[in-house]
Amino acid sequence: MELSFILVEPAVPENIGASARALKTMGYSDLRLVNPRGHRSNKARWLAHGSVDVLEKASIFHSLGEAKADLDFVIGTTAKNRSAKEDYYMPEEARALLNEKSNILRKAGIVFGREESGLTNDELRLCDIASTIPLAAPYPSINLAQSVMIYAYVFSTLTPDKNMPEEDTVPNEHAYRELKAGAMEIMQKLHIDRNPNLYHRILERIAAAGEDDAKLLLSMLKHWKQNFD
Repeated sequence: MELSFILVEPAVPENIGASARALKTMGYSDLRLVNPRGHRSNKARWLAHGSVDVLEKASIFHSLGEAKADLDFVIGTTAKNRSAKEDYYMPEEARALLNEKSNILRKAGIVFGREESGLTNDELRLCDIASTIPLAAPYPSINLAQSVMIYAYVFSTLTPDKNMPEEDTVPNEHAYRELKAGAMEIMQKLHIDRNPNLYHRILERIAAAGEDDAKLLLSMLKHWKQNFD
């Protein structure tokens, strides 16, 4: 599974450089930036010591929707609970959930919001699940680069499930994306999309499904489409 790190509108060049260094330290290289400021400035380069190549190769996007377009599963990070999500996962829990889907995902991403205000509710809804770092006290809070380092470290321990029977290890890397697209299509036909809270809550719970449950749900959706389309 490929893992990308997305920074949405980072305003402090030093944070971008330090984030690049954190990624390379933990073996990652796909850094994606949405409307960054000064990501190639000297301030960013100084903090990216030994990791300027990650900084130079960072992909630039105009919106989070564009930055996540090719990803199968996206984790949005937030410092506090927001109305856009009801379930929140600690980094280790989010990693375990991603690990359970190792055979039905090809590309995943972790999204980090602005230094001052984080992700908007609309941006958080673009993510499959929300994750937060538990703190002993709300202040002083950890900054953007520190958050990236924590997630990069925690997710560096992602490993395939070696206890699965051999016949079940053949990956269907697009299964989750198919499941999500099928669920959205059916909810639109049932007019559930007219109730945004219910619509997004259903998608949130689908995102929490393990690999076996996701495959069962996908099978059910395929039967539905065959019989009712």
